[in-house]
Amino acid sequence: MQWLMKFRVLWGIRKPYRGFHPAPGYLRCQSLSGVGALRWNDYDVPEEFNFASDVLDYWTQMEKEGKRGPNPALWLVNNQGDELKWSFGELTDLSRRAANVLTQTCGLQQGDRLALILPRVPEWWLVVIGCIRAGIIFMPGTIQLKAKDILYRLQASKAKGIVTTDTLAPEVDSLASECPTLKTKLLVSDHSHQGWLDLRSLIKSASPDHTCIKSKTVDPMAIFFTSGTTGFPKMVKHCHGFALRSSLPSCRKMLQLKTSDILWCFSDTGWILALCGCIMEPWAVGATLFIHHLPQFDPKVIEQMLLKYPITHSLAVPLVYRMILRHASTSLRFPTLEHCITGGEALLPEDQEEWRRRTGLLLYEIYGQTETGISCGTPQGMKIKPGSMGKSIPPFDIQIIDDQGNTLPFNTEGNIGIRMKPTRPIGLFMGYEDNPVKTAEVECGDFYNCGDRATMDEEGYIWFLGRKDDIITASGYRIGPAEVENALAEHPAVAESAVVSSPDPIRREVRRRMQRSSCLCGH
Repeated sequence: MQWLMKFRVLWGIRKPYRGFHPAPGYLRCQSLSGVGALRWNDYDVPEEFNFASDVLDYWTQMEKEGKRGPNPALWLVNNQGDELKWSFGELTDLSRRAANVLTQTCGLQQGDRLALILPRVPEWWLVVIGCIRAGIIFMPGTIQLKAKDILYRLQASKAKGIVTTDTLAPEVDSLASECPTLKTKLLVSDHSHQGWLDLRSLIKSASPDHTCIKSKTVDPMAIFFTSGTTGFPKMVKHCHGFALRSSLPSCRKMLQLKTSDILWCFSDTGWILALCGCIMEPWAVGATLFIHHLPQFDPKVIEQMLLKYPITHSLAVPLVYRMILRHASTSLRFPTLEHCITGGEALLPEDQEEWRRRTGLLLYEIYGQTETGISCGTPQGMKIKPGSMGKSIPPFDIQIIDDQGNTLPFNTEGNIGIRMKPTRPIGLFMGYEDNPVKTAEVECGDFYNCGDRATMDEEGYIWFLGRKDDIITASGYRIGPAEVENALAEHPAVAESAVVSSPDPIRREVRRRMQRSSCLCGH
């Protein structure tokens, strides 16, 4: 673990945390609209938008004018207690340098594609923002990818560049000859590697002068690879409007972040939640993003960080909260934690209750997909219905539909659909790149069919049942995997479970498989 020590030399590193400096009172309660930045609403989409110039650079200007508190924009910590803190001004400077490296040194142009396979290191944020500034389409991937996974992604996307660590560099070298479009290889490491450019030294020496592109809101910004039931992963393409969505009033009600807040998002950098929770959501309001390197999931470390640092918001899969509960030996009263958000898997009502009892805090559930980002949830202050994912978040209009795209009555099982006609909502994916057949398959009448089964009650609360192809039919009864998993979790001998169906000649699907889970938010 040397990356933070390396940055002590390259960028400067702050002393370990000694105290929290809250923003002045007039800033603590204000939002973007309070200082004049928010000029967008839920339904009038601007022709042009760029998150780097319209949001990050705005907060840099607020810092210069003394209209934002002293808290950092990005606060990174490792297991040794080393810390790195960047202001918005430093993020602006370094991401402009990164954009110059990508365009001037590497020769990448607007619309080119760059694979980004990094753990939670500072360069991940610089490359993402640098790509947004330059109009380069970035394609995040988890560091758990193997050679065959990387090969498929590079070939399918026709990527012209890749950024990764020395751990994966040999894998990339072994397959580079099969990727004719791959021209640039950027390395994040303390050691040199033949044929690779040293990203850190290039950023350090690059010019901080860069003119951000005038990106159209509908211009492509990022591609994420998502697995389906069969075949190779699909390329989910998102436009710059996806980043705009976090600045819309209705979306900001979900996490209810303020400028003075500190959000810890646990998502792996390869997943779309990292783009939402580790960039768009906190920085849209000028809040602080807290990140722990967490090379391995350790609930004790997480508990210690929540006790030591002034974190106000946490965003993680239910497994994280569940493991904290199971490994904590004392009562859990975190001094600054105010709001806990969870999603990515079913939240068990008993976990919700135990977390409330032991921490005094509620767990607020969200739901989304790679194709949608966060699409529904329960904002703080809204009544929680245990087992429900909450309500749709405008501008998304979520309905329960049948296979023909007809809306179904309340409390009727169907598909989760997001209305995309006559107007496609901002934040919904552009389509599966180079795969019009798969794109057409999820277009169901006026709706995008999420492929998840659910019901909706009279108040608009959505109740998740499972994937469309995961629903178990046994003796005429339709059983959602989450129902069986919840039942299994009640047994003291079961740590984690996953349920799949197996064919039965009489009852169609009856057998279930149980396995222990060791995953963490994308791991």
